Amino acid sequence: MVKNICCIGAGYVGGPSMAVMADYCPGVDIHVVDIDQKRIDSWNNLNDTPLPVYEPGLQNVLERVRSRNLHFSTDVMGAISKADMVFLSVNTPTKQRGHGAGAASDLTYIENAARQIAESARGRTIVVERSTLPVRTADGLSKIFRQSTNSSFEILSNPEFMAEGTAIDDLQNPDRVLVGGNNNVAVNELAGIYGNWVDSSRIITTNLWSAELAKLTSNAFLAQRISSINAIAGLCEATGADVEEVRSAIGADRRIGSEFLRPGPGFGGSCFKKDLLNLIYLAEHYGLEEVACYWRSVVELNGWSQKRISRMIVKSLFGTLRDKRIAVLGFAFKADTNDTRESPSIGICRDLLHDGANIGIHDPRVEEEMIDKLLAIGEDGAPSAGRYEKASSIESACEGADAVLILTDWQEYRNLNWANLAASMRHPGWVFDARRGTNLAEAEAEGLETWEIGRGGMH
Repeated sequence: MVKNICCIGAGYVGGPSMAVMADYCPGVDIHVVDIDQKRIDSWNNLNDTPLPVYEPGLQNVLERVRSRNLHFSTDVMGAISKADMVFLSVNTPTKQRGHGAGAASDLTYIENAARQIAESARGRTIVVERSTLPVRTADGLSKIFRQSTNSSFEILSNPEFMAEGTAIDDLQNPDRVLVGGNNNVAVNELAGIYGNWVDSSRIITTNLWSAELAKLTSNAFLAQRISSINAIAGLCEATGADVEEVRSAIGADRRIGSEFLRPGPGFGGSCFKKDLLNLIYLAEHYGLEEVACYWRSVVELNGWSQKRISRMIVKSLFGTLRDKRIAVLGFAFKADTNDTRESPSIGICRDLLHDGANIGIHDPRVEEEMIDKLLAIGEDGAPSAGRYEKASSIESACEGADAVLILTDWQEYRNLNWANLAASMRHPGWVFDARRGTNLAEAEAEGLETWEIGRGGMH
């Protein structure tokens, strides 16, 4: 029976996953470890530091379990040595150089963690792949584990299917839990842990390779739907159709469904682009060029979704952004998270800065330090022609603005006071709603030109 769990990696996956597991499994002692002392201090709320991950409901769960049976520390080796089960929840970014650069996953952190496990584990240890990994990563892990003389290992794949912004509910009430492995005893042990709060009908068991591929495939299908509806949004704008009416009509077909059919500035986050590139790399590796080309088009269309917004703004504002101010509302890739990884806002803001715009950025959760990290230097490594600042409020972002651009679907942007905002803007003024998430009729009543994704023409 599993009594002690170690999770290596205290990020967006490890922290929330283990918090919920600790909540439902009070008899299991769980240690989340990371080499980043600042991150661990944040999880422990030392010196009143905010949590490194913003998720609705997470703080409440942590208050029940932290220091009871959930612990955060930098003692990686110590936690591994006591664990019956070790979760791998470390980052697997896309490689930036070398073989497979720009497509393959960089497994440096996975390899380092595996070597730590091989060195420190004692006795029988179940190793669980929680990070999203390429198919047959377990082969490489097993080669490392075979060098250990202190422990025997079984490897399982348990990919997470939680969405940022709804992670706690996704973990507490999952559509399914996937456990893949080639050792039935180990598979049943992990399934039994989830059985403390998940009905057995929603716990799916597969072989190891199927579980590894299922996560990549799931994200690829979801990304494909986003790119598909964004392509249709562009067609709606050109023809006079309304993407919301089209979306409603096709979403009513139970074979299609309505999820992930909301148009926007493109998908972002830590998973979709990275997993698509990984899937493309795997297809090319196995000689399936047509398959790789198909999925590559989804990535390319996502880039088009972002570029067309910045181009349209330049065109609308008389062909130049020099000496003009753009208020950007939202920098996180979606609402209810502070995650900016692959956020569409990054590329769009860089484009606007390149054209000389002065940008006031408002986001209720993204820190100024992160915006600086992403925008201080242009994509080509050169300083931008324009300037940017992190605005303390929506009002200060819009003060003197020529245009307002809504890029994240935060709830507070849905009912903006356009009478006050319009009065503080330069005129003629524009509103570009890339999320269909604000009251544009009120903006139009204040004399502002408006555009929303998937609806033809300026209004």
